[in-house]
Amino acid sequence: MTDEIKKKADTVIASTYARFPMVMERGEGCRLWDTEGNEYIDFVSGIAVCNLGHAHPAVVKALSKQAEILFHVSNLYYTIPQVDLAEWLVNHSFADRAFFCNSGAEANEAAIKLARKYFSDKGEKERKVIIAMEKSFHGRTMATLSATGQDKIKKGFDPILQGFDFVPFKDIEALREKITSSTCAVLMEPVQGEGGVRCPAPEYIKEVRDLCDETGILLIFDEIQTGIGRTGKLFAYEHFDMEPDIMTLAKALANGLPIGTMLAKEEIAASFTPGSHASTFGGTPVVTAAALEVMRYMEKENVIGNCQEMGDYFLEKLLVLKEKHKVIQDVRGFGLLLGIKLNTDGKPYVDKCIEKGFLINCIQDTILRFIPPLIVGKEEIDALVMCLDEVLG
Repeated sequence: MTDEIKKKADTVIASTYARFPMVMERGEGCRLWDTEGNEYIDFVSGIAVCNLGHAHPAVVKALSKQAEILFHVSNLYYTIPQVDLAEWLVNHSFADRAFFCNSGAEANEAAIKLARKYFSDKGEKERKVIIAMEKSFHGRTMATLSATGQDKIKKGFDPILQGFDFVPFKDIEALREKITSSTCAVLMEPVQGEGGVRCPAPEYIKEVRDLCDETGILLIFDEIQTGIGRTGKLFAYEHFDMEPDIMTLAKALANGLPIGTMLAKEEIAASFTPGSHASTFGGTPVVTAAALEVMRYMEKENVIGNCQEMGDYFLEKLLVLKEKHKVIQDVRGFGLLLGIKLNTDGKPYVDKCIEKGFLINCIQDTILRFIPPLIVGKEEIDALVMCLDEVLG
């Protein structure tokens, strides 16, 4: 059955992924099962999406209940789940307004458009350029790949869009030198996820905020991977005693259903007027009902507290592995966004872990990334660490 499905998929689905040779059939909590009955402990979570694990009963109940009432009516009308989710996000963040779409790339597109329109509305039409970071990742649409600081993402898609400059991550002087009278915003991830789990010093983030204030430009935080509790705070910006002007979310917001959100302060969000931006499927009743239940459940059950505790525990275990295995150059990250940098290709270790029943992720060729559900416990972490100890040896 598995071979038949793979053969069919390779015939009819675009080859945009180098897929692993298994067909996932069902999931529960931190575990997945394939069509051959093999069980895996999941430290990928749909790439930081399933923060409450697979088939979480509270989310299933919320979306099923809403599906029986109303699927879709268009954003020409108000719907209760969308309004309630927007209110929850605004009340729990720096922002005053939410714009809903379907993905992280779309949320970043909205942020790019809003930053430029805000200055255009102010009469500063020359302010169009957005400064992003080298090794960043912001999406695969033409605008967001143009804003991504990795050449491999852009290869073959010339001409890319203009209006983006790049500076090294964690280099405040390079950023200062790049800002001109044409700059409208800085776009950055507070922690670079796909770029290698690269974490800045808190002082750097504060310096970026101060520099944006000093020069009158906006600060956009891409929290598509770091948001919704992944770093041990609801949003990663909370670690740094500052606030961005615009923030983008997606991935874990609805625990697997497609949703993106751009949050912004009132003065800036006011530049999005009727007809200036839109999304047909943005914030549908079913998806926003599920997302609202995710938010409420995380708050009620202190899921972020578990993320903090398990993140610290996991980090300690990885540091012990580093002392034991010379192949590990560095351990990085916080919360349950963690990685180990190897001095060799990481893919063979991913394959070995899969053989032993563990799903992990390799990025930037040499970095093993661990992004389990935020409900993960010591049992699953200990099992993976034991596996890593064996395969790294």
